[in-house]
Amino acid sequence: MKGLKYLAMTGVLFAGISTSSYAGELNKIGVSLGSMGNPFFVALASGAEAEAKKINPNVEVLALGYDYDLGKQFNQIDNFIAAGVDLILLNPGDPNAIEPAIKRAQKAGIVVVSVDTAAKGSDATVTTDNVSAGAVACQYIVEKLEGKGNVIIQNGPQVSAVIDRVNGCKEVLKAAPGITILSDDQDGKGSRDGGMSVMLGHLTRFSEIDAVFAINDPQAIGADLAAKQLKRDNIIITSVDGAPGIVAALKNPDSPMIQASGSQNPFVMASKAVELGYQIMNGEVPEESVILLPSELVTRDNVNEYKGWDAVR
Repeated sequence: MKGLKYLAMTGVLFAGISTSSYAGELNKIGVSLGSMGNPFFVALASGAEAEAKKINPNVEVLALGYDYDLGKQFNQIDNFIAAGVDLILLNPGDPNAIEPAIKRAQKAGIVVVSVDTAAKGSDATVTTDNVSAGAVACQYIVEKLEGKGNVIIQNGPQVSAVIDRVNGCKEVLKAAPGITILSDDQDGKGSRDGGMSVMLGHLTRFSEIDAVFAINDPQAIGADLAAKQLKRDNIIITSVDGAPGIVAALKNPDSPMIQASGSQNPFVMASKAVELGYQIMNGEVPEESVILLPSELVTRDNVNEYKGWDAVR
């Protein structure tokens, strides 16, 4: 009941068609994620395992990183099929190209749920409400600037999550007529080095920058480093993720320009994906196949209360 209540709150309703012919036991799960060296994906794997063990304490969870190699992810999915898993969770290396592998899994009777980024053909998707995440981070900028100032949107790789974050930010900034967007099309590559490179260019080009919205935390940290390098200050920097690196920066008095991040919760994301996948396994068909998890703003004021990605649960 708890799971169904949550799904209803997020706009996902189920048709009551569960029958014994659909009944499935959750004995083995395959999880294919970007990199197990990334704390976001480590938290995803932990969330998947925690929820799966609520369903079956003896469940086997095979969590692997494909290291951003699409061919490797295809092989992992094929190996999951051969291993007879009941459910696959995946963070797609390419949301369209991965479809044939998803279809093979489904043909073998395996439910496939994508996490963080939607994948074409998957049974369902659980991800952050990235429009909201971008909006809350940029609303912070508007409020701090009292509706007036020069703002840069530091863009990133054009995947759905980044596009949504930028759109959410733009909606907020455009509602403040005193805000001028100096740039919104430079790609920081989703990395610290990329964010630093783009920010160095912006700092050279623009003499007055009041705030920067970066599409993720690594880019925000890179932007901060660039500003320090060129001895520029009084710039408000916000982003999206709520990653351990940004938590450290928000607690660091030597990085006062980094001020807020719209958080994601990978642990909850994966636990909801397992919950949803198990319900689909047992015949509960979602009328809506995408669950959007809310984003909460982490700031220098509330960071000590924030339960981050690597928190013990």
